[in-house]
Amino acid sequence: MPTGLQSPRAKLVCLYLSTTEKATITELHEQLDMKKISLYSILKTLQKRGVVSKDADSYVLSNDAS
Repeated sequence: MPTGLQSPRAKLVCLYLSTTEKATITELHEQLDMKKISLYSILKTLQKRGVVSKDADSYVLSNDAS
């Protein structure tokens, strides 16, 4: 789990991505039961921090996000 994450929802997204190879917004929405608008905001923040990267339509946990 990346250090410095305060948001429980951001932690949940990271935990989910750590157990899957990659996930789309729709997959995250369905599996985590979170609104897509919230997921976009969380993923944007995680991308800015270098925790998550986008690969085509999917999001993946960055290699250095341990």
